[in-house]
Amino acid sequence: MAQYSSTFAPPERILMGPGPSTVPARVLQAMSAPTLGHLDPAYLAIMDETRRLMRQVMATENELTMAISGTGSAGMEACVCNLVEPGDEMLVGVNGVFGGRMRDVAERYGAQVHAIEAPWGKSIDPAEVRRMLQQHPRTKIVGIVHAETSTGVWQPMDEIAAIVQEHGALLLVDCVTSLGGLPVATDEWKADAIYSGTQKCLSCPPGLAPVTFSARAAEVIRNRKTKVTSWYLDASMLMNYWGSDRVYHHTAPINMTYALREALLMVVEEGLEQRYARHMLNHRALRAGLESMHLNYLPDRSLPTLNAVAVPEGVDDAKVRGRLLNEFGIEIGAGLGPFKGKAWRIGLMGHGSTQRNVILILSALGSLLRDQGIEVSVDEALAAANQIFRAGESNS
Repeated sequence: MAQYSSTFAPPERILMGPGPSTVPARVLQAMSAPTLGHLDPAYLAIMDETRRLMRQVMATENELTMAISGTGSAGMEACVCNLVEPGDEMLVGVNGVFGGRMRDVAERYGAQVHAIEAPWGKSIDPAEVRRMLQQHPRTKIVGIVHAETSTGVWQPMDEIAAIVQEHGALLLVDCVTSLGGLPVATDEWKADAIYSGTQKCLSCPPGLAPVTFSARAAEVIRNRKTKVTSWYLDASMLMNYWGSDRVYHHTAPINMTYALREALLMVVEEGLEQRYARHMLNHRALRAGLESMHLNYLPDRSLPTLNAVAVPEGVDDAKVRGRLLNEFGIEIGAGLGPFKGKAWRIGLMGHGSTQRNVILILSALGSLLRDQGIEVSVDEALAAANQIFRAGESNS
């Protein structure tokens, strides 16, 4: 029989990849509180607080706001399966892995999907959204990824949201890598469904997916001609549990709800605008340092929360990432799809978006690049980053 240790001590890592991000002790402590029953009045009160906090961070008054029991992918599937009926037409912006995943999920639920394609690293062109809506006037839903985790692209939403509104279609937005780190203006965009995950800028362990549906989307769900294909993700049934009726649906992940509540509370206590400014300042400092080492950004408009840079010619991508992990305890992400072996994805999300982490990754990465024969100056990189930090302090 295999022998197991009586203690479990995973190595401590500095998580600077595409997620999960570092979880603060306060959230972990909340997660370790005594488990309650999923219909205990004390737990139901925590659910209510969590919903109020989600609305505040998602900038919405939507009644139909809840945390899906599952990761961000479950949030995506919940939004799609509740809004899509077989034969519905849907436009999906595909400029990376997660736009492609949204298309795949929609097709699985019977949608006729028209892809709005853009090269990896490029944003979706609003003019192309308008053209495709004119070409497909029966479109019911437009799906857009606000923060494309695979490429680091930050998608501008205002113009696209206005075009979708003008057409009368429903707007579905993937905010997995933006919620809590970038403005997610649900009501301002008149978005009809938004989903996210806990493990990115909210700095909570993976396991829940904040979602919100507009009143218009809720009406669409109520008036479906067919049952929602997924029993587990049926929003009308879930809302009977999250809403005032408290009808049992499934056993919620009690302790994860504690963690999400605490993580959202930390966001609100910091202040949304201050939090967005912190993420932007650390991104600008990191970018200044990386570019001083002649590392080129791949996206046309980079996420402050996830920095995708090209691996220099002749550098062994996997070797550098392995040494970062094994020698410095730093995790960064590899490239996916067409970017495989060609990109590093460096996350500055939530609790991990700090000046310390910016200085640390610049120092470690610079030394490893020198070991591979790339002429870089760590001192110049740190000076470039610190110049941004000093300017940020003087402007605050």
